[in-house]
Amino acid sequence: MDRIEAMQAFVTVADAHGFAPAARKLGLSPPAVTRLIAALEERLGVRLLQRTTRQVSLTDAGARYLERARRILADIEEAELAAEGERTRPTGRLVVSAPVGFGRLHVSPVMSAYLKRYGEVSGELRLEDRMVNLVEDGVDLAVRIGHLPDSSLVARHVGDMRRIVVGSPAYLKAHGEPKTPEALAAHQIIQFGALAATAEWRFGKEESELEVTVTPRFSTNNADAAIQHAEADGGLTRVLAYQAADAVKHGRLRIVLQKFERPALPIHIVYPTSRLLSAKVRAFIDLVVETSDWRFG
Repeated sequence: MDRIEAMQAFVTVADAHGFAPAARKLGLSPPAVTRLIAALEERLGVRLLQRTTRQVSLTDAGARYLERARRILADIEEAELAAEGERTRPTGRLVVSAPVGFGRLHVSPVMSAYLKRYGEVSGELRLEDRMVNLVEDGVDLAVRIGHLPDSSLVARHVGDMRRIVVGSPAYLKAHGEPKTPEALAAHQIIQFGALAATAEWRFGKEESELEVTVTPRFSTNNADAAIQHAEADGGLTRVLAYQAADAVKHGRLRIVLQKFERPALPIHIVYPTSRLLSAKVRAFIDLVVETSDWRFG
């Protein structure tokens, strides 16, 4: 059994929802396609497709295998194109991962512009606040905020992100503006992040780190909720700069304790070293650099 041929047959059957249309697309006979799928299932020791007289559907194992098979076939195609010197224009399917809030506000517009510019690419934007495994999850590149652990990923620095403390003008007028991190003890605190009775906010002070324990009046795991409560004169909250950028720009919130902020967090685009830097990935990174200002530092 040719494993690549069998994998291609499986993907085509899954996409065409049947053996006969897949056979026509592949230029094979239906029995030949059936034999390829059967040999693949026998080799893997698991059933990939459920067959009835009317339809063909994926098993759970088949659905998981399909995503990886697509990625393998795409890699093979990219490798062949690279060898032939034909990777001059982005084609195929581009999968991008990004944090939910930042992705919605800043990565999604780039994806829209990218797909408009490159008509031969189909795109998928996955917004999730977890560290995805790019290879296992079939992701071409990811946008990550923060310091990166040592890994086999290639990283391109594309911006910076501050953590800021903000409050509404009315709240600051009523309660006064804190001049030092220690002064937060006298303020109403809105905690965004880990939900606990107390929280630690870290600041920079004379080239060292200062940790201040605060007792939240209101806690939430959603940045929008924390910012809305701050806009409603509910107290001071600490968020990433992009999350409060609109409120600060329009005067609904003001930044305090700015001189005590820690160094900005880097924003990177990462992609696997094990994969050739395809034209579609390179073009996306170039478009971010060309059109986006992600310097929130």
